[in-house]
Amino acid sequence: MISINVFSEEKAWSKRLKKKELFFKKVCNSLPKKYKFPKKKVILTLMLSNNKNIKKLNKNFRNKNKSTDILSFPFDKKKTISSKTYLGDIIISYEYMNTSKSQSLKVFKKKITKTFIHGFLHLLGYDHIRNNDYKKMLKEEELLFESVISKIN
Repeated sequence: MISINVFSEEKAWSKRLKKKELFFKKVCNSLPKKYKFPKKKVILTLMLSNNKNIKKLNKNFRNKNKSTDILSFPFDKKKTISSKTYLGDIIISYEYMNTSKSQSLKVFKKKITKTFIHGFLHLLGYDHIRNNDYKKMLKEEELLFESVISKIN
């Protein structure tokens, strides 16, 4: 079972996404069975942030002086899921999710879901540095997204 701790340091998230914790718990509960880790306690933290703060994190931890849509910080390089596992932290920038002020709430939620899944896969050891890894991650991301989006809409 996945347990997600959701924090927000950007007020705009609350205006656009009223029940943040409930939304992300629903996303996690809609993942395919193998990603729900039955009979295990898997925990992750999600910080809903903004461009300014994510830029600082990106500079400090990745030496890239620019904002980005998402950052993922896996807790452990070994990706073995034991009976109790802390996966790590995900940070998502509000401005990247809300690029078009006129986008509907449905489109906004789809964008957040896809971005969250991307970060979640990074916590599980997926990456997109090499082309083969990129293809593998993209395929898995699309499978998870299709599975989740059909259940949360």
